[in-house]
Amino acid sequence: MVESEGGGVIHGVLMYLPNRIFDVFDIVRARVRLGPGIGVGVRATELADVFVGFYSSVFVGIHGPRGEPKIPWPVGFESLAGVEVSVADGTTGGATDPNYGMVEFGADAQILIVGFAVGVEPFEVLDFVLGFLTIDFAEDDF
Repeated sequence: MVESEGGGVIHGVLMYLPNRIFDVFDIVRARVRLGPGIGVGVRATELADVFVGFYSSVFVGIHGPRGEPKIPWPVGFESLAGVEVSVADGTTGGATDPNYGMVEFGADAQILIVGFAVGVEPFEVLDFVLGFLTIDFAEDDF
C-alpha cells in the first residue's frame, strides 16, 4: 500500500499524483539566470565534472533534481562560487547551491549578468518509473 514516513496511507494516496508530477520535473534542468557573475561548468556525473567561476542570480525554468522533499518552484535564487574538478569540490553555495544530481549530465554558464543551466539526471528517470509502484528511490517524495 502507499505509505510515507510523513503521514501514513492517506497522506501517501493524496500525494501520489503530485509526487509523480514532481518526479517528472526532477529529470530535466533548464534554467535561465539573471544576476552578476562569470563562470562555466560541464558535468557528466559527479566524477566527471568541472566548474570555475562565481555567480549570484535569480533563475526561472525547470528546477532539476530536488534531492529532498520540496516543491520545485519554477523561480528561485541560485549562487555558486569557486572551483570544482570531479570530487575535489572547492565551491560554496550553501542553501542556494544548484544541487546537481550525482549522475547528471549538463552544462552551465554565466556571462556578466545572464546565464543558463541545462541538464538531464538519468537516476531521476528510474525514480519516476519506480514511483508508480510507490517506491521512492530518490527519497524526495512528500
